[in-house]
Amino acid sequence: MPAITNPATSTILVTGSNGFIASWIVGDLLQAGYNVRAAVRTEERGVPLKKEYKQYSDEGKLKILSVGDMTTPGAWDKAVQDVEGIIHAAAAVHLDAKTPEEMIEPAVKGILGILESIQKYGNKVQRFVYTSTCGTIKGQASTPLTLSEEDWNEQVVKNCEELGEKAIPGDMYCASKTLAEQELRKWHNARKNELNWDIVSLLPPWVFGPVKHHVSALTSLNSSSLFWYYATILGNYMSTIPPFDNVNPLSVPSHGWVDVRDVARGHTLALSVPAAGGERICLLRGPFIWQDANDAVNAIHPSPWTSHVEPFPKGIPDGERVYNITWNTTKAKDILGMEFRTLEETAKDILEDYEAHGWK
Repeated sequence: MPAITNPATSTILVTGSNGFIASWIVGDLLQAGYNVRAAVRTEERGVPLKKEYKQYSDEGKLKILSVGDMTTPGAWDKAVQDVEGIIHAAAAVHLDAKTPEEMIEPAVKGILGILESIQKYGNKVQRFVYTSTCGTIKGQASTPLTLSEEDWNEQVVKNCEELGEKAIPGDMYCASKTLAEQELRKWHNARKNELNWDIVSLLPPWVFGPVKHHVSALTSLNSSSLFWYYATILGNYMSTIPPFDNVNPLSVPSHGWVDVRDVARGHTLALSVPAAGGERICLLRGPFIWQDANDAVNAIHPSPWTSHVEPFPKGIPDGERVYNITWNTTKAKDILGMEFRTLEETAKDILEDYEAHGWK
């Protein structure tokens, strides 16, 4: 299947480049020798990227492109021209939607819009990498399950259809990503005999790690990073988002986790590994509950966040832990050759990042 073999002569379009995951993807691509076209909604949102990767920007290896509203017809027409690869990481990642349509409509329109632009103007494209989520397999599980990339989260789609605005925010988000990825595969499968490029879906679960994108304050962190802060620093386990009031750190979220830098590395590898073509690949370090995060932070001595007054919340370290999902996911290692950071490494680097930002 098509794969990119020469980074130095290849340009990669990264959508949503100023986001938590995508800003790390941009850096990993640049370090691997690629030229990067970083798409953002407005020029202003690209300024922090140019500062973060100033040397590459000065050398012309990083270029910022403003695309406006990605759901507007033709929004991607210019962006997809003269690029060998595309990483579509742009997405709304939050739990604040009031209705399923707020999440689903832009996700589906966004994916179909960029695909139509590629068909018209992306004559050099060889591979399209889509940033999906393990939430398209399963969200939170209350009973033991064994899951793999072969599974789809049809239940959240059904919940949103039946409950509408009464559906929980997590289901709205997972449904939007499920339907968007399914549309991607349906669209590509219907045309694959006439296309010269293939697709790869990468599915991270909960993503944690230091930040590269612009964040003005701890309370302005992206959703997963903010929940990490709540849990490990404030001892607040998702209680700001109903219906997760007073959740037990020993059993929630009972999902999976991965370091953001490993997610970025996975995207870079997915561009160049021929065997990745057509695959769904989970980028997942292992199962996860909030108690694991508490333990990881408390195991670090001394804390690199020296301006913060300890102690950190301990949770319920001696309680019985419940991991309801067993992830049967070996593709990241078998196909991409991935290795993943430990939770302790990630926790330490997050605290160092807090200190570097001057947060207290």
